[in-house]
Amino acid sequence: MPVIKILPHAELCPQGAELQAAAGSTICEVLLENHINIEHACDMSCACTTCHVIVREGFKSLNEADENEDDLLDRAWGLEPNSRLSCQAIVAQQNLVVEIPKYTINHAKENH
Repeated sequence: MPVIKILPHAELCPQGAELQAAAGSTICEVLLENHINIEHACDMSCACTTCHVIVREGFKSLNEADENEDDLLDRAWGLEPNSRLSCQAIVAQQNLVVEIPKYTINHAKENH
């Protein structure tokens, strides 16, 4: 079973974590199942960028991003070449190292 190592995030996971992940699960599902409350304002329907993560290791083992995800990622805060929406990134058999960005764009949360 692959392991997802979550790098420390001041609010969501201050100490970092190592999580067992079932292949076929999304990164977002694994985080939520392990009480790491990553934002997912669109209920994981690939309609926002609040679950944006940066995959530091194991990026190529994930499924390919589709055009809709790529278009949304263009609006994500702190976009990097190895960014994914965690609700769309499906875990394969390889271990991952994931960073949750410090900020997210969530207009509902920010009272816009």
